[in-house]
Amino acid sequence: MSLVFLQASTPDWQPLLDRLARELPNLLDQVLSPWMLPQLIVVPACFFVIFLLLYSALGSPRDALLVFTAVPLALTGGIAALWLRDMPFSVSAAVGFIALSGVAVLNGLVMLTYIKQLADDGMPLRQAIIEGALTRLRPVAMTALVAALGFVPMAVATGTGAEVQKPLATVVIGGLISATLLTLIVLPALYARFAKRSAAVSIVHQHQAAPAE
Repeated sequence: MSLVFLQASTPDWQPLLDRLARELPNLLDQVLSPWMLPQLIVVPACFFVIFLLLYSALGSPRDALLVFTAVPLALTGGIAALWLRDMPFSVSAAVGFIALSGVAVLNGLVMLTYIKQLADDGMPLRQAIIEGALTRLRPVAMTALVAALGFVPMAVATGTGAEVQKPLATVVIGGLISATLLTLIVLPALYARFAKRSAAVSIVHQHQAAPAE
């Protein structure tokens, strides 16, 4: 009886694997096509510029990397949205990924800056992270919601230019959903882990430098 139940409840992954096997050659052809090669240069270059701007704003490569984690979280949602709507990767989708990364990084920057401000004011790290995440929940959610709702008409467009508008809007909407949900959870957790490690290392250096003085 239990074996029958387990067989009935186990999802059938074979149709999904068959679809991936069919679409993988087409995806490789698109990635290696001549019109896609410039996008493979422009998009990473934009991400690198975003990281440099974060580093100049925060003054710490660790904090810049923590905020930059919003980018892969956003890309995951954008890719999933394209796959769910059965859309290929195109130039407009690449533009959507760039715009999406900017909004996702902005949300992470707003949250991390406020958490650091609370910690610098003397609040314990754990309390600062919780207070900062809860306080910035509404601004981050509103920023993502306004941007996502603004692209809904483009995502459902059927008129002239819809083939250009749909991939861009789909990437932005899907990426904002994943980036917002994961940034509110992942970014505070990452900051709690690496901030504690950084504080412990600085304390060790201070104790090592004390006898020399």
